[in-house]
Amino acid sequence: MKKIKIPNTYLEVSELCFGTSSLGTSTKGKNADQLIGKFIEAGGNFFDTAHCYSFWVENGLGASERELGDCLRRVGHWDETIISTKGGHPDSGEDYRRPEQYLSESVIKSDVLESLKRLGTEYIDLYFLHRDDARVPVAEIIDILNDEIQNERNRCIGASNWSTQRIAEANDYATKKGLHGFVASQVQWSLAKPNWEISADPTMRYVTEADAEFYEKSGIPVTAFSSSAGGYFASKEAGSFDSPMNRERLRRARELADKLGFSPAQIALAYLMNQPACVIPIFRTSSEEHLDEILGSASISLDNSQISWLGYVG
Repeated sequence: MKKIKIPNTYLEVSELCFGTSSLGTSTKGKNADQLIGKFIEAGGNFFDTAHCYSFWVENGLGASERELGDCLRRVGHWDETIISTKGGHPDSGEDYRRPEQYLSESVIKSDVLESLKRLGTEYIDLYFLHRDDARVPVAEIIDILNDEIQNERNRCIGASNWSTQRIAEANDYATKKGLHGFVASQVQWSLAKPNWEISADPTMRYVTEADAEFYEKSGIPVTAFSSSAGGYFASKEAGSFDSPMNRERLRRARELADKLGFSPAQIALAYLMNQPACVIPIFRTSSEEHLDEILGSASISLDNSQISWLGYVG
């Protein structure tokens, strides 16, 4: 696996990112060690987790961060890896109660400190704000995050589920003030377009055509979650991404996969990794066989005409 240098940072990350939301719950111990060890042996060094993972599982809150830290120490590659985690998430009901001002200084600081403790580390390589809060000025947020960098708890910062407009505003402010800005964006991006509208929940986003152009021009890398569209390109079931447009994209992925000798799921991941913008797909798996398939996608080279053809819009 090749490494990608994130601009304006010391970070060199693998072109695939291991998503760990199921670590410590459905995937743990020996199973986790085997998967993570295999990923590292293949050249992977980039792992993603979050303060809120996996609150939706009984006794799961914090399990992902704890298991990731423990696993990396067990397999003996802690110093070779890049960890990103996320904080600043809104209230999610009884299992993950949050203050109304979830991007306040006190909440961000508390989330950072708790993530550090769970991971068992002194600093976080790449810290994302999990959601945005349009009520809070970007200047205030950048100032808070730079305090965390000054205190050596975070090395670099990113924005998750933020609009490109707010990212640009935040980075313009950071540049003018000589501060650290957002060096990466984490947002949903896959070959299949989601069926939900962004306006339904302004704190959840996916990459639009205009967003893709912004990321290409700005050079800000995207770590793409739900990069395989919830298994849409691997499953025989329609799934939550099903739509006439996505059915045609699935048909085209299957056609190209047959032509090139890969699986449709691998083609869907390669679609992201061969974008004009820098896209690092985040994947999740509990199977070594599935991991092998995911790793195989890194060997696929697609040209612009194939990318355009796959991204059929009707």
